[in-house]
Amino acid sequence: MSLFVKKTIDQVSQDMEDPERSLKRELSAWDIAVMGVAVAVGAGIFSVGAQAAAEYAGPAVIVSFVLAAVICGLAVMNYAEFSSSIPVSGSAYTFSYVSLGELVAWIIGWDLILEMLMAASVISKYWGIYVRNVFEFLNIGISTEIQVGPLAVSWPPILIVGLFTVLLVLGTKLTSRVNSVLTIIKVGITIFIVIAGASYVKLSNFSPFLPPSEPVESDGASGVMRQTLVAFLSGAEPTRYGVYGLLGAAALVFFAFIGFDIVATTAEEAKDPQRTLPRGIFGGLALVSLLYISVTIVVTGMVSYKEMAAEKEPSLATAFRLVGANWVGTFITIGILIGLTTVIMVLLLGLARVVFAMSRDGLLPRGLSHTSRRGTPARLQIMCGVVVAVIASLADVGQLSEMINIGTLSAFVLVSFSVPVLRKRYPDLPRGFTVPWSPWLPILSGVLCIWLMANLAVETWLRFVVWLLVGLAIYFGYSFSHSRVQLESHDQNPLLALGEGIVEESVAVAGEGDAGGVLGAGAGAGSGVGARAGDAGVGRTSSSAGVAPSATGAPSPAAAPASAPTGTSEALATVDSGQYPLITRTAAVLVGLAVLVILAEVVALLTGVIGVEAIPVPVVWLMILVPLPGIVTGHMALSHATRTERSWDLMPAGQRPEGAVVGAATRVPRLSLSAAYLTTAVAVVVGIVHAIEVL
Repeated sequence: MSLFVKKTIDQVSQDMEDPERSLKRELSAWDIAVMGVAVAVGAGIFSVGAQAAAEYAGPAVIVSFVLAAVICGLAVMNYAEFSSSIPVSGSAYTFSYVSLGELVAWIIGWDLILEMLMAASVISKYWGIYVRNVFEFLNIGISTEIQVGPLAVSWPPILIVGLFTVLLVLGTKLTSRVNSVLTIIKVGITIFIVIAGASYVKLSNFSPFLPPSEPVESDGASGVMRQTLVAFLSGAEPTRYGVYGLLGAAALVFFAFIGFDIVATTAEEAKDPQRTLPRGIFGGLALVSLLYISVTIVVTGMVSYKEMAAEKEPSLATAFRLVGANWVGTFITIGILIGLTTVIMVLLLGLARVVFAMSRDGLLPRGLSHTSRRGTPARLQIMCGVVVAVIASLADVGQLSEMINIGTLSAFVLVSFSVPVLRKRYPDLPRGFTVPWSPWLPILSGVLCIWLMANLAVETWLRFVVWLLVGLAIYFGYSFSHSRVQLESHDQNPLLALGEGIVEESVAVAGEGDAGGVLGAGAGAGSGVGARAGDAGVGRTSSSAGVAPSATGAPSPAAAPASAPTGTSEALATVDSGQYPLITRTAAVLVGLAVLVILAEVVALLTGVIGVEAIPVPVVWLMILVPLPGIVTGHMALSHATRTERSWDLMPAGQRPEGAVVGAATRVPRLSLSAAYLTTAVAVVVGIVHAIEVL
C-alpha cells in the first residue's frame, strides 16, 4: 500500500464499464455550456461586483474581474484537456488520482466536497431569503420559517433542494432542459439590466480608478481575521483599496467563476466528450466573463464607490436605488431568484458526482455509487439533497462563502500541475484539446491560483486547515484501507508500487530467463483479480503473482524469499500476536499522549475550569504542535508497515506468516494517524477561538 499509488487509465475504463456504477452519456456541448453559465451567473452577478468595489478596490474591481477571468481561463484549459482525455466523473479528483496519486486525489476530492456542499448550502439559504423578500414585496403574509421545537426551520431551501433532487434522480438530461430554459431567462434579464443601467453611467465615478490604500477601522480580531493572508504575513496593517485591495477583490470575485470545475464532473455523461467538453467549457466561460465585466462597469459607473461603501449591503439594486431607479429592483429580484435556482441545481449535480467517483473507488462507502436504471446515482443524490437541505434550513452559512473560493482554487492548483505529469505518464493518450506551451502555461496557471489563494482572508485559511485535518483523519481511518486501487495493487506485480519504469525493467530482465512471463502476467492479471479485490475488504488474504509458475513449470523468481525487499525478517513476525515493531508502538504512545493532553484542555474549557482568554499563547501553540511527533512517527511506522505487506506479496502463500492479510501491518499506524490528525484539528479550533478572544 502506498499513499501515492496511482489509478491507471485501464482502471478508469473498467469503472465506466461497470453496469451497476456507470452514468448515461446524454449531454451535448450546449448542455455543458449552459450548465457552466447556470452555476456562474447567479446572485453573485448582482452583488459581488458591488461588494468588491465598495469594500476592496473601487472602480479598479473591473481589473480584478479581468484578472480572475484570465486566471480561470488558464485553469479551464487544463480542465478541458483532462476532461477530453479522461472523460470520467469526478473532475479534479479523478484527474489527480491518475497523475499525482491517491493521497493528493483524496485531498482534492475532500476540497471539492467542501466547495460544492458549502456553495449549495449558502445559495439555498439565500434563495430562501429572496423568497421571503418577494412575499414582503407582494404583501403576502406567509412566514418562511416554521418552529420545530427549539429550532427555527427555513422551509424554502428544503423546497428548492427537494425539487431539484427529484429532477436529478429522474435524469440528467431532463434537468438540463429545465436548466436551459431558466438560464436563457436570467441571461436575458441580466442584459436588460445592463442596458438600463448604462444610461446612468457617469465618467466621474471612475475617478480615482484605483483608490489609494486606507486603514480599516477594526475591532482587533475581526480586522486581523478579515485581512488577506499576504497582507498578514507581510506585517501590513489591515487596509482596503490600493494594490492589496485590488488583489483581494480578484480573489473574492473568483467566486463568479466556480462553475467550470463543476461542469467537468459531468464528463462521464457527455456525448462525444473529446469535442463537446472543450467547446462547452470555453463557450460558457466566455459568456460569463462578458456578463460579469459588463455588470461591473455599469455598477461602478452609476454610483461612486464611496456611496456604495456607506451602504450596509451594497449591490446592483443599491446602485439603482441611489440613482432613483427603484423600478429596476423588481427585475433584479426576479433575476436573482431564477439565477439562484439554476445554481442550486448544478451544485447538487456536481456534489453528487464527486462523491460518486470517490465512492466507486472505495475511498467512501462503495454502496453510495450504485446507479439506478435511469443512469443516475439516485441513492447518493437523495442523500446529498438531504444534507444540503438540513444545513441550509438550520445553519447560519453566511460566514462560509469564502470557503467555496479556497476549495475551488485548491482544485485548480492541482489540476494545473497535473497536466504535465499526465503528458509524461500517458504521452499517446488521445486528447480532444491540449493546453498550449506545456508545461509552462499549466505551471503558470497553478502559480497564479496559489497567488489568489494567498489573497483570501486569514479566517478562511484557518477554517480550510481544520477541514483538511478532518479529511486526513477520515482518509487514514477509513479510506486508505478500503481503497480499491490499494487493494488491487496487492493482486498485481508488487513492483508496480515502486514505479512503472521498475516494472518494465523487471519484465525485460525476467524475459531473458525461463520465467519471463511471470511478472508481466502478474501485472496483466491485476485487472481481473482486482475487480474481486474491490469489494473484498481489509481481511482478504494477500494474493500475488509470485505464486504463479513460470512457463517452464518452475517457481517464479518472485516466489523466492530472496526476492523480498529489505526488512523481510521483521515481516515474518506473527501479526496477530500483537508484536508490532517499535516504531509502530512509539507512534501509538505519542499520539495517545497528545490526545490526553488536548482532551484534558478541552474538558477544562468546557467545564469552565479555565477561560479561553486565560490560556497563555505559548500553551496554545504547544497544544497545536503536541500531536506533531506522533504524526511524524506515525508516517514512518506506516511506511515500514507498507514495506512489510509488500514483502508478503512476494512470498508464496504457504510461507507467509500467520495473520499476513492486507491491512494487518498498517492497521495501528493508520488509526494512530487518524487520531493524531483529528486531535490536531481540535487544537487548531481552540487556537482560533483563543485568537478571537484575545485580539
